[in-house]
Amino acid sequence: MSGREIEQTKEALLKILDDIKEEDFFNFILFDSEISTWKETLIKATPENLDEARKFVRQISAQGLTNLHGGLMRGIDILNAAHEENLVPKRSASIIIMLTDGQPNVGISNTQEIEKAVKKAIDGRYTLYNLGFGSGVDYGFLERMALENKGLARRIYPDSDAALQLQGFYDEVSNPMLIDVELNYPENEISDLTTNSFKHYYDGSEIVVAGRFVDSNQNHLSVDVRGEGAHDALSYTTQQGAEQTAQAFQEQQYIFGEYIERLWAYLTIEQLLEKRITATGEEKENLTAQALALSLMYKFVTPLTSMVVTKPEENENEEGIADKPTEAEAGMFTGPLMASPLYHTSASPPTWYTSVDGDPHFIISVPQKKDAICFNINENPGMILNLINDPVTGITVNGELIGDKRANSDAKIQNSYFGKLGIANKHLDVKLTVTPEMITIQNGDEKTGFTWLDSVTLQQAGLTLIINRKKNLVLSMGSGASFVVVLHQVWKKHPLHQDFLGLYTLKSDKLSEQTHGLLGQFFRPIDFTILEIHPGSDPKKPDATMIVKNNELTVTRGWQKDYRRDPAHGVDIPCWFVHDNGAGLIDGVHTDYIVPSLF
Repeated sequence: MSGREIEQTKEALLKILDDIKEEDFFNFILFDSEISTWKETLIKATPENLDEARKFVRQISAQGLTNLHGGLMRGIDILNAAHEENLVPKRSASIIIMLTDGQPNVGISNTQEIEKAVKKAIDGRYTLYNLGFGSGVDYGFLERMALENKGLARRIYPDSDAALQLQGFYDEVSNPMLIDVELNYPENEISDLTTNSFKHYYDGSEIVVAGRFVDSNQNHLSVDVRGEGAHDALSYTTQQGAEQTAQAFQEQQYIFGEYIERLWAYLTIEQLLEKRITATGEEKENLTAQALALSLMYKFVTPLTSMVVTKPEENENEEGIADKPTEAEAGMFTGPLMASPLYHTSASPPTWYTSVDGDPHFIISVPQKKDAICFNINENPGMILNLINDPVTGITVNGELIGDKRANSDAKIQNSYFGKLGIANKHLDVKLTVTPEMITIQNGDEKTGFTWLDSVTLQQAGLTLIINRKKNLVLSMGSGASFVVVLHQVWKKHPLHQDFLGLYTLKSDKLSEQTHGLLGQFFRPIDFTILEIHPGSDPKKPDATMIVKNNELTVTRGWQKDYRRDPAHGVDIPCWFVHDNGAGLIDGVHTDYIVPSLF
């Protein structure tokens, strides 16, 4: 640690020593190039031992190396010995708090090996809390390792109050009241239960469990509560009646409407995201999809979603719905890339996507460039365009164009946009037809229909469909490929424009490398080079030369709208605009993608 950090740590440890109770046992382990301990065993927190510990803390000095694996294993060994030799009470809570400002570089440095070894050594007996001091730590590694050992990780920011942050964390975990707490409910009465078992219950904390009644008419609930206290086991059963609950809600005026349901959703999302940290492969993808779907349904800001704040526009239409944008609205974008439902609210990189929306404009993200390419397709109403076609997964997406209610005689290009989408999975024998009025699912010979006024969650083998009333639908099918269809509603009495749809891909990496289509061909990596940026016909929108697919194109810097979060106003996405229906960027010409029918 740096001199400043070590002084803050020592200040915090000295304050913590003032708060340790005499019945507690403790020890210190330093891990740099060598592993050193204050004492060989756990020491009771007598006044004499605490005075000696203060002297030890004051002489701790900064070192430059980090044998994290060795330090943790030594701590586990000391706890094992204390329990085997009955040095500590049988009914006691043992925890390890590990503080580091760096990454392992002595002994075992492979983080996966360290995770595996620590989990095996702890074997569920102790709780591990990892504190990451400053920006030089691998926080993801610390978080995974803590969660795998029933603890949590916390960042400590090296500011003036770092000592208070350390002391505050210790205060949270220094007074365990119970261990191994479980709340059990009748299995046939409750479903979708959030976490109901807890390693520790600390003084000043709370335990919240939520779930759904199987029978909505049920008027009582029973729960068995079990745990281990300092002197004996805790066990009791309690019942709660519907009338008692209703009365409690009336007394607590802040509990209103869908409060309990939203609390359940919040806890479920939080726990899905926590499990996602240590998951891999298909399990991680499923957890991500579930958390995203709930986040969108209940409108929570999470690491998978975020909040966008837009200023009211002047002269808004009736009902606050914006008109459909046209190509002429493209312009310079001078600010940072704004948040959207797949962008993290912190400074971490966004999740990239492809989309088609508006008139219709296509946005192709190029993550390695931290940039995007966009183009429009200008075709007549009634034409059907192939957007995605994957012969391996059997997934196809086609879109039918509609136009304005009447043609504009002054316009060189007539506005068109998607009025109908057909999404099919041949292997599942599922066809989904989406219009601004209806969502129809055909499964074999069976048809099910919904309107955009419905709020629906539908799950069946290989298919998850969530309709967020009057806003969007989230669809995941087959291999995990996921899409969002956004509903755009214009002013009902608008003399020109009609309601229309947008399509956004969330899990395009779940489609095969053989995927094609106007969107699908860009699910594979694409690279480009920008040269000779110079003023264009519009002084606010510079032109440049783009080298892409061995073609030299003239492109214009502007923006397109991302409507996933806000179907009315959208969020500006800066991009390089390719003219002439994407000529030179798309494979072939745009007319190659015209198909005869929606399926």
